[in-house]
Amino acid sequence: MKLSADWINRAETQAACAALTHAGHQAWFVGGCVRNTLLGQPVSDIDITTDAYPETVMELAARAGLRAVPTGIDHGTITVISGHVPHEVTTLRRDVETDGRHAIVAYAETVEEDAHRRDFTMNALYAAPDGTLRDPLGGLADLRAQRVRFIDDPEQRIREDYLRILRFFRFHAWYGDADRGPDADALAAIAATLDGLGALSRERIGGELRKLLSAPDPAPAVATMRNLGVLARVLPGANDTALAPLVHLERESATPANAMRRLAALGGEGLQDGLRLSNAETRTLAVLRQGIGDSDGAAALGYRHGAAQARDIVLLRAAILQTPLDPADLAAVEAGAAAEFPVKAADLMPALQGPALGRRLKELERRWIASGFRLTREELLG
Repeated sequence: MKLSADWINRAETQAACAALTHAGHQAWFVGGCVRNTLLGQPVSDIDITTDAYPETVMELAARAGLRAVPTGIDHGTITVISGHVPHEVTTLRRDVETDGRHAIVAYAETVEEDAHRRDFTMNALYAAPDGTLRDPLGGLADLRAQRVRFIDDPEQRIREDYLRILRFFRFHAWYGDADRGPDADALAAIAATLDGLGALSRERIGGELRKLLSAPDPAPAVATMRNLGVLARVLPGANDTALAPLVHLERESATPANAMRRLAALGGEGLQDGLRLSNAETRTLAVLRQGIGDSDGAAALGYRHGAAQARDIVLLRAAILQTPLDPADLAAVEAGAAAEFPVKAADLMPALQGPALGRRLKELERRWIASGFRLTREELLG
C-alpha cells in the first residue's frame, strides 16, 4: 500500500529525504503525518526517522544545501529546513531507561525497534519517501477500526511517560470509536498508574487538556476520565455535566469547537496556575464564567463582550441549564455587538465632570441597553 498526498511529493520534502537516502541511509515518514494522511485529515508537521546519527544528519543536510537546527539533539532530533518547510528528523531509537517523564534513549537500527518504544499502534505507522507504507505493529488495522491501543504492555508504556494517560484520552476523543468505547486493557492500566499524574508538569497537563477539549466531541472521553478518577487529578473541582449538552448546542448552532469555552463548562479550581493558562486565556475564562451567572440578556452580552464571547456565554448558559438554544438569543447577540452607544462624554460636559460624569454615562447606557438600543441621543439627553 502507498500513501498519496501532496506533502509527500513536495520538492522540499523529497529534498530532505534525498539528503539522507542518497548517502545510503534510511528515511521514513512516521507518526501524525502518516496517520492523518490515511485518515484524509490535514498534515501540519512532518516527522522523519532515519538510521543516520544526529551529527550525520546535520552534515548531510548542510552538504545538500539545507539548513539544520539541533532542536532536540540530546534525543536524536534535528530540524531540517528545506525551502522554508521544517522537517523533524529523528534517529531511530529505543528507550533504555525512563522515570515517567524523561527517557534515556539508545539509537536503534530498525523500524521495528523504533516502533516498540512509541505509544499507540496508530502512531507506529511508517512510509517511505515514495509513499510505501510499513506497519510493523498492526497500527493500520487499529486506525481503520478507530481503536486507540497501547503498544505491547499498556502499563509499561504509561510508566515510561505518565502524560500518555492524558494522550490516550485525547487520541480516543479525536480518533476513537465513541460507541465502542476505550480499550479495556488501556483503562485497566490507567487505573493502576493514576498516582503518576502527580509527576507531570502543569505545562504538559495544560497542553494535553487544550488538545483534548479541541476535539470534535471530547465529552465521552472526559466522562471516562471522571469515572476513572483522572479528571479529579488534573482538574480538581471540575464537573462535566454540561460538557455533552454544550457540544450538542455547538453542533446545532454550527459553532466551531473552542477549548476555553469547554473549559468554562467544566470549571475547576486554580485553573490559571494548574494548567499554566496564559493571561489572555485567564481573562477569557473569567469573562465566560462571570457571564454565565450575571443578569445581562443576550443583546447586552453582545454589546459588552462582542459577538464571539457573548455567543459562548449564551451557549454555556443553555448547556448548564440543559435548555434548548433560542435562535433569537443568537440574533440578539449579533445586534448587541453591532450597537454603538450614541452619547459621548462631551455631550454632558462641562455641566458634569469627573465621577459624576462617569455615573451619568453609565446610567444613560443602562437605559439605552434596556430599550433594546432604540433610544436616540436626543431622547437620552432630553
